[in-house]
Amino acid sequence: MSYLEEIQVKNLDHLGIVAGLIDEIGIVKIINNKLGIDVREKISAGTVVKSILINGLGFVSRPLYLFSQFFQDKAIEKLLGERIKPDYLNDDKIGRVMDELYKYGLNDIFIEVVLEVIKKFKIDLKYSHLDSTSFHLDGEYKREEDKEKQEEEKIIKERPIFIKKGYSRDHRPDLKQCVLDLITSQDGDIPLFVRVGDGNESDKSVFGKVLVEFKKQIKFDSIMVCDSALYGQENLQLIQHLKWITRVPMTIKKAKELVQNIEVEEVKDEDKEKRSDLNLESYTWKEEIVTYGGIKQTWLIVLSEKRQKSDLEKLEKQLSQEEKKSQKFLKEIQSEEFEHPQAARYKLKAINKKLRLLEIKEVELTETYSKKKEKIYKMISLIIKKDEEISRKTKEAGKFILATNLVEENKLEASEILITYKNQQSTERGFRFLKDPLFFTDSFFVEKPERIETMLFLMSLCLLIYNLGQRELRNCLKRVKKGINNQVGKVTLRPTLRWIFQCFQGIHYVILNGVEQIVNLTEERRFILSLLPASCQRYYL
Repeated sequence: MSYLEEIQVKNLDHLGIVAGLIDEIGIVKIINNKLGIDVREKISAGTVVKSILINGLGFVSRPLYLFSQFFQDKAIEKLLGERIKPDYLNDDKIGRVMDELYKYGLNDIFIEVVLEVIKKFKIDLKYSHLDSTSFHLDGEYKREEDKEKQEEEKIIKERPIFIKKGYSRDHRPDLKQCVLDLITSQDGDIPLFVRVGDGNESDKSVFGKVLVEFKKQIKFDSIMVCDSALYGQENLQLIQHLKWITRVPMTIKKAKELVQNIEVEEVKDEDKEKRSDLNLESYTWKEEIVTYGGIKQTWLIVLSEKRQKSDLEKLEKQLSQEEKKSQKFLKEIQSEEFEHPQAARYKLKAINKKLRLLEIKEVELTETYSKKKEKIYKMISLIIKKDEEISRKTKEAGKFILATNLVEENKLEASEILITYKNQQSTERGFRFLKDPLFFTDSFFVEKPERIETMLFLMSLCLLIYNLGQRELRNCLKRVKKGINNQVGKVTLRPTLRWIFQCFQGIHYVILNGVEQIVNLTEERRFILSLLPASCQRYYL
C-alpha cells in the first residue's frame, strides 16, 4: 500500500459544534425513545434526525434528495457513529423517519426537547414572545377538503394542514402557503412552542388559543408578549387567567381618543439618566387604567421621538404626493363635459375616494352647450386640505399603546413594559433564520402536507440548537470578560454563531496510518471550544 493510500482526509469544520449541541440536549435519545429502535435497521431514527439537523445547520442549500451527497466529504463516522455510511441516508429512509415523526406527534416530541433544554440550561422564562409568519410553497398540494371537517377550536390538529392561499408575509399572494406560529423565550430567543397552521389562517382567530395550549404544555408562570393580533375581546376573555403584554390596535375607539387627546408626561431631570441607561431616552409615556373586554388593564401611551420624526416625514411626503395627484384630478374634472349634474358629482365623489389628506370641492356647476349644440354641464372646483385628518395624523405621529393585565398584583414598571415589548424581535430573528436562503427552504419539494409540517418541525429544532449554542457562547464570554474578534476585526462579547461556524471552516479529520488526528485547530479555535459545552469539545479535542 502506498503512502497516499494510508491517508484519509474528511471535513469536520463547524459540524462538530452542531453535533455536540445535539448530543448535549439529548435529541437522539429522545427520538429513539419515542419511535423505538429496530435492530434490523442500519441507522436509528434518532441518528437520521441528527443527520438532518447537521445538514440543516451546514448552511449548504441542498434539497433532501441530494442529502447523502452532503456527507460524502464529511467525517460522517465521527459525527454520526462508527460504520455509518452516507448511502444509509437515502431519501426512502429519511421519508420513513419523517412519516414516523408525524405519526407519533411532532408537538409532543418538540415539547420534550424544549423541557430538557429549559431544565439543563436554566432558561429564564419570565417573558415569552409569540408571533407568526408564512412560508410560500410550490406545487398543487391538493386535498379533498369536503371529506374533512375543519375544527377551528383545536390548536393541535389531528388532520394535516391545508396548503392554500392567504395573507402572505413573503409578498407572494400568487402562491399557496402555510403559517408557522412561534413562541420564543426572551432569554436567548429559544423556541419554546411551534405550531403549523393552514395557509389562510388568521392570527386574530388563533393567537389566544395558541397561548392557552402553550400554557398547558409548558407549565411556567411566563408573561406572554404579542403584537396587536392578540388584542380582541374574544382573545382577552380566552387568556384572562394568563399574564400578557400586547399592543393595542388603533382601530379601537378608546385607543383613538387617548392618542388624540392625552399628552405624554415630560421626563423629569432625575429620570433622564435612568432612561438613558435603559436606552429609552427617546421615549416618553403616560399610564392609564382602562377596562376593555371586561378585563381591567394598564394602557401605556408611548411617544417615540424617532418614530414621530419618521411619521411626520411620511405625512409630509404623502401630502406632497396627493397635491400632485389632486392637481391632475382637478384639471381632469374641470375639462370634462357631463350630460347630467349627477354624473359630475358622481365623478367627483369617485375621485375624492382616492384622496386621504386633500379634497376636491365643488364650487359651481355651470350649464352650457357643446359644439354640437347639446346641453352639457361643467364643474368649477378647488382643492382644499382636510385639516381635521391632517391634525389627527399629526397628533398620532410617533404614538402607540401597549396594554397589560398586570395592574395591581405583579405590576410592572412602565419602562419594563416598553423594553419587553421591544424585545418582540425575538421571534422576528427566528423567522429570518428559518427563511435564510442557505437553510432548508429548497427542501420544500415534499408533496404531502404532513411532510411540510415535519420539515418545519425539523427546521425549528435547528433554530433551537443554533440559538442555544449562541446563548451559551455569549454567556460564557460575559463570564470570562474576554471577547473574540468579529467579521470586521473588532472585539465583541456577542458574536453570532454563524460567524463562529465560519471561523471553524478548514478543520479536517485525518486518519494517517490508522491514527486519528484533528488538524488546523488553532489557539483561537481552542479558546472558542472552551466556551462551548463539553459535548462539542469531544468532537475536536
